[in-house]
Amino acid sequence: MADDTVCSGVDRAALLPEDKDYVYDFGQNPGRFADRKTFPALVGTGGSLAVGILPPCGMSFLHIHPRSAELFAVIEGHVLTEGVFEAGVVRADGKQRVVRTDLGPNMMTVFPGGAFHTQMNPECTNATVVAAFPSEDPGIALILPQTFALDDDWLKTQFGDVSTEEIAGLRASLPTGLFLQVEGCKKKCGIQTE
Repeated sequence: MADDTVCSGVDRAALLPEDKDYVYDFGQNPGRFADRKTFPALVGTGGSLAVGILPPCGMSFLHIHPRSAELFAVIEGHVLTEGVFEAGVVRADGKQRVVRTDLGPNMMTVFPGGAFHTQMNPECTNATVVAAFPSEDPGIALILPQTFALDDDWLKTQFGDVSTEEIAGLRASLPTGLFLQVEGCKKKCGIQTE
């Protein structure tokens, strides 16, 4: 039964014999992301789900999900989003199409599979969000850190007239982790700058 695509519902139920095998507690899991690895009951369902708190002035790194679309909903708070569709999706003026949304409670948006996107909480209180994926394993690719993992010569070709020192400076300035804080918003909210 190595290939779960041929596993029947009866086989799957036998692998998960306890009722507790069908419960995922987002509050007890630091990643707050239920996928086929963290919640085996999802195997064969074709879906996964994340529940999160976007802190005041918090912003997710620009990212994509290479194997899934994302259905993104705000439960509590206020979230701004931006998504860039694949090449060739352009506005009437021929420029790249960027979808910008302003979401409040009980509102959602969708990021098509492979679309670059980010979310930001512009307020001084937490925002509670849910992200659903029509894939058991949507994956995540962080655009800037992964771009700057390329060799300097490759980056120089991609970015044009940049020096090795400029590339090193950009690499060194990239924040780590999945979330950032927006400086202007932090000042508005009185959040200490580190």
